[in-house]
Amino acid sequence: MKKLLKTLEIQRWDDHRFYHHSRINQSLHLISALSFLVSYIFLFINPIYSSLIAWLVAMTSRQAGHFFFEPKSYDTVNSATHDHKEEIKVGYNLHRKIVLLSIWALIPLIYLVSPEIVHVFVPKDYEYSFISTVGIAWLFLGFFGLFFRAGQLLIKENLYTSIAWVLKIITDPFHDVKLYYKSPWFLFVRRELIDPMAEVTKTLQEKEST
Repeated sequence: MKKLLKTLEIQRWDDHRFYHHSRINQSLHLISALSFLVSYIFLFINPIYSSLIAWLVAMTSRQAGHFFFEPKSYDTVNSATHDHKEEIKVGYNLHRKIVLLSIWALIPLIYLVSPEIVHVFVPKDYEYSFISTVGIAWLFLGFFGLFFRAGQLLIKENLYTSIAWVLKIITDPFHDVKLYYKSPWFLFVRRELIDPMAEVTKTLQEKEST
């Protein structure tokens, strides 16, 4: 258990220091996290609403931060290039996200052209409308994306990395609220577009000195 928790801690630390420098990205992650928490509640009330909130609000705001606002230049804080960070990313890097989001966007289009294809993956109880069918299909896509990448990590890395990543993804909304609740204040009040990452620099320097 200690090894699993340590792996989870390292994944969270790397995720923050490598991929969340932009205050806009951080603020969008706060919106995303709060939206995901709402979708978690609706998962037990109405899974269709849960899926729509998760994909249309939480995921779009989250990925917009990564695609459009996170710097792609050389990372002086971590002494790493963008390509290097993309290569070592444990979860979904930008390339994998493009594939996943393309499938997400294609599902409603496929339904409009040939609904019977989407119906193959959706229980009959949810085939009564376009929104219900697409919503449940998106929900299944979310679970598939989670466990597919977990399977890849299990094969490529190890069991601890795989399980820790799944736990990280599930608990990210709670952790992101704790981590980025001040980001809108830094962005809109202090007009700070980039997080100076002072705590990251300090930690890295301490590690180098030991």
